[in-house]
Amino acid sequence: MSLQKNKTYRTEFTGYTTEGAAVAKINGMTVFVSGGAVGDQCDVKIIKVGKKLAFGKIEKIIIPSKHRIKPVCIHAGKCGGCSYQHITYKEELNAKKQKVTDALSRIGGFKNLDINITGADEIMHYRNKAQFPVGEQDGVPYTGFYRPRSHDIVRADKCFIVKEIANDIAKCICAWMEEFKIPAYDENKKTGLIRHIYVRTGEVSKEVQVCLITAKSKLPNKDELIDTLKKSFEQITSIVQNINKRTDNVILGDKTVTLWGDDYLQDTLCSNVFKLSPYAFYQVNHAQTEKLYDFALQYAALTGKENVIDLYCGAGTITLALAAYAKNVIGVEIVPEAIENAKENARINGVENTEFICADAGQAALMLAQRGTKPDVLTVDPPRKGLSTEAIEAILQMSPEKIVYVSCDPATLARDCKFLCDNNNYEIEKVMAVDLFPRTYHVETVVLLSKGEIDSKKVRVEFSLEDMDMSGFQKGATYEQIKAYVLEHSGLKVSSLYISQIKRKCGLNVGQNYNLSKKEDAKVPQCPPEKEAAIMEALKHFQMT
Repeated sequence: MSLQKNKTYRTEFTGYTTEGAAVAKINGMTVFVSGGAVGDQCDVKIIKVGKKLAFGKIEKIIIPSKHRIKPVCIHAGKCGGCSYQHITYKEELNAKKQKVTDALSRIGGFKNLDINITGADEIMHYRNKAQFPVGEQDGVPYTGFYRPRSHDIVRADKCFIVKEIANDIAKCICAWMEEFKIPAYDENKKTGLIRHIYVRTGEVSKEVQVCLITAKSKLPNKDELIDTLKKSFEQITSIVQNINKRTDNVILGDKTVTLWGDDYLQDTLCSNVFKLSPYAFYQVNHAQTEKLYDFALQYAALTGKENVIDLYCGAGTITLALAAYAKNVIGVEIVPEAIENAKENARINGVENTEFICADAGQAALMLAQRGTKPDVLTVDPPRKGLSTEAIEAILQMSPEKIVYVSCDPATLARDCKFLCDNNNYEIEKVMAVDLFPRTYHVETVVLLSKGEIDSKKVRVEFSLEDMDMSGFQKGATYEQIKAYVLEHSGLKVSSLYISQIKRKCGLNVGQNYNLSKKEDAKVPQCPPEKEAAIMEALKHFQMT
C-alpha cells in the first residue's frame, strides 16, 4: 500500500539520516522525519511523497524514546543550526559513529573496520566562531540563523553552541543599528547595509575579533560603534569591516578594513601561537581540535626523518604540529591571507622546517609530484567536497607510505579512500571519529591509509590515469552525485538537462550539452522551480556555489 500525502500513520523510528532526521519504514517506504529519536513511537503526518522515499512530521509522540530529552534551546528544530538537541549526547555519538561506519561500508566498501568516536567534554557554548545573518522587522534589527534549506532568518537572540560573548556582541551591534537607523541587508531587494555579524574568540588568549560584514564600503556612525564595543567588551582586540558587494550566498567579500585594534586574532593551539585573519580557517572547537590533531600525529608516527606534505593547510595549524616531529613539512593552501598567516605563524613560533605554497591544493600537489617531491607522509584536510582530481592524481604519483586523511564529510572520505585503495595498494589501517560539533549532525574523521603489500613483497604497479574512472572527483560533484543528493534530501528525480541548466545559471562549467536537440527550433523543457531549488541546495552542499 502506497503512502498518501497529508495522511497520518503510526510508526517507530529505527535510525537517523546523514543530516540528523529520524528514519521509519511505513508501508514498505522509507520516511524521513525531523526531530525524531530512535525508539520514538509517533503519529507521523506525510507531507511529501516521492517514488522511493517520503517526508513527514511528528503529529504526536505516543511513547517517547529513552533517548529523548527536552532541548535547551527554544529554536531547536527551527533554525538550521542544531539537529540533535532533543536526544542524549550518548545517543548523538552513536548516531555519528554509525554515520561514519555506514559511509565507509556502503560507499567505500570497507567492512569490519574498528571505528570509535571521541566525544566532547563540553557540548554547549563551544564554538569559537559565530556568523550571524542580520535581519530586520518593522525597523528593528535582529540576528539568527537560516532556516534549513532556505535563506529565511529564524530570529534567535541566544545561541547555545556559540560562546556567550558572541551572543552579547551581536545584541550590542543590533542596538547600535537601531539607534542610528542602520539598515540590515535584504537579500531579496538587494538593499540595506549590514549582512552578517562575525565574532571569533581565542580559547587560550581570550581575545575577541569582531567583523562587521557590509554590502557597501561606507559605514555610518562607525565611531559610535567602536566606542560602544570597546566600553562594553574589554576582551575585544580587533574590530574590522569586511565589504561584500556580491549578490550570492558567499559570506566574506574580498576587502577587509581595520576599524580599530589589530587586523588579526591570536590564539594558541597544540602549543603553537597562531595569528588569524577573518579569512583563515581555524577549527571552531578548540578542545576537540587538539584531540583530533593528536590522533593525526599518532597516525603519522613521525620520527624526525620524514618529509611531509600537508594539503589544505589553512593557517598552518596541522602543519606546525607536524613540523615538531618531522624533517620538513610543505603546507599548501589556496587562500592568500591564510598562507600569509601560516608563514607568520611559523615565524613567531620559531619553526624553520616548513615551506608554504599559495595555490590550489591539487595543482600544487601535481607541481610537487612533477618536480620529483616524494613525501614519506602526506596529510590532507579538504573541504566537504573532498579531494580534487588533481590532488588524487598527485597523491598517486607521489605514492607516500602513509596518508593521514582528516575529513569533515564521511561520504567524500569514503569515496576518496576507496579510490586510493583500489588504485595504489593502500589499506585503511586506523579510523577515529571525533565530535567537533556537538548537537549538530556534523562529525570529523581521521583515517590512516598505509601501503599494503602483496605476497609480502613490494610490487611496482604501472598505471595510467586515463584508464581510471576519475568522474567522482570532477570539480565538486558529478551529475550522478547531484542526482543522488537531490533524491535523498527532497525525494525528487532530476535530469542531467535540468542540472546543466541550473549550473549555467550559476555561471558554472557544464562540460557538455546534455540531451540538447539537434533541431534549431527544438523546445527544451525548463527546470521546474521546485527542482531548481533542490538542485541549488545540492550545489551549495558540494560547495559549487
